Amino acid sequence: MESYVSMYRTMCLIRHYEDRMAEIYTEGKSPLFSIAAGPVPGEMHLAAGQEPVAVGVIAHLRPDDAVTAPHRPHHFAIAKGVDLRRMTAEIFGRSTGLSHGKGGHMHLFDPSVHFSCSGIVGAGFPPAVGAALAFQRQGRGGVAVAFAGEGAANQGTFHESLNLAALWKAPVIFVIEDNHYAISVPKAQSTAIADNSDRARSYGIPGVSLAGNDVLAISEAAAEAIARAREGNGPTLLEIETTRFYGHFQGDAEAYLGADEKAQWRQNDPIIRFRDYLLAHHLLSAEDDAAIQAEVTTVVEDAITYARQSPEPLPADSLTDVFAEV
Repeated sequence: MESYVSMYRTMCLIRHYEDRMAEIYTEGKSPLFSIAAGPVPGEMHLAAGQEPVAVGVIAHLRPDDAVTAPHRPHHFAIAKGVDLRRMTAEIFGRSTGLSHGKGGHMHLFDPSVHFSCSGIVGAGFPPAVGAALAFQRQGRGGVAVAFAGEGAANQGTFHESLNLAALWKAPVIFVIEDNHYAISVPKAQSTAIADNSDRARSYGIPGVSLAGNDVLAISEAAAEAIARAREGNGPTLLEIETTRFYGHFQGDAEAYLGADEKAQWRQNDPIIRFRDYLLAHHLLSAEDDAAIQAEVTTVVEDAITYARQSPEPLPADSLTDVFAEV
């Protein structure tokens, strides 16, 4: 199936991008670490290992559907089709970025593909419900998806948004990306129940829990939820187990992890498992795979070169795009 190969390519693109950003972020930050130093200032939250969540869900969305994402947003942005050059320039703080270099990597906005994200935990739930309500009233079958981590499922915005979405039968999908840790706090120490998907019952909507970080299982569940929303049958809550291969942020000492925890995650790499599946089912050849790896490398390096060569904002630009004139 061509769609499976396309999903694999997007997962590879995300992984290569995140790995390269991990390398670039360290530039200029040693021997004395300064968060403001180097070509990429500010914090950096990477999503390598979590590709199946973004790809499995967003593969079923239309360009005019809306996505809201959390502070770890790159995989969602890439899967949604955000312009990679302008996104990278934004992360580098350059004037050619999505927000002219003023937002940084946690505040990526691309209205052309209906994508937004926020550094505030749980902030994406209410805007997604608002977008879904607008789609519902327009009557064109649009769907909104709100992605967030398992820590955000304990925020008030989560429960308020589920309640209104269920009440209005809004076409919105809530996706909880469970990577086991809210920063450094294990889920069992922060959440009273094992599965956030069980919380859907409180609002009379379907709740689905998916283990294994399997892009095909995620895709199947997302297809059903999105179709249900488009048909006017209201929201669904998906909780998806996944793993992050980097720390909560770049520079995270990860002292909270077990001795072999990350090694076990790496051994169960979802991209390698998906590649092996495609090869075994003759949907992908070794030559196809090599071509995909070369292609995504070229795309990522082009975006990085574009960002590096883009100008920094002028000092006078600090007064623009901030306050509206009255």
